[in-house]
Amino acid sequence: MTGFLIALLSGALMSVQGVFNTQVTKTAGMWVSNGWVQLSAFIVCVAAWLISGRDNIMALTQVEPKYMLLGGVIGAGITWTVIKSMDQLGPAKAALLIVIAQLTVAYAIELFGMFGVDKAAFEWRKAGGLLLALIGIAIFQW
Repeated sequence: MTGFLIALLSGALMSVQGVFNTQVTKTAGMWVSNGWVQLSAFIVCVAAWLISGRDNIMALTQVEPKYMLLGGVIGAGITWTVIKSMDQLGPAKAALLIVIAQLTVAYAIELFGMFGVDKAAFEWRKAGGLLLALIGIAIFQW
């Protein structure tokens, strides 16, 4: 149940963050806004690290495979794409498409066992759920 609530909070925070970042971009520009997002997140992470336990920073050198360290680079891309999509489509439509894309890619990662994730068996009901979500997008567009 806790994971479910955290996931709901994550989605809500992502939607609010997308709107905030889009508004900042209108004044400061894309890369200044994106840089601020990443810098302010870094500052919060450092503060949380100082308060909560101080895991060993050098453990990052032991991460394998090394491409798993690209999360921050991907984060900059996520911030850019969220800002652009919310600006061009509006928050609701952009969030709907973003969630559908997340769900589709996450299911593909599970199906093919990519990036160290345990491989999952194909399930028709999950494929049906994705199809239903796509139908929902079509209805939302009208």
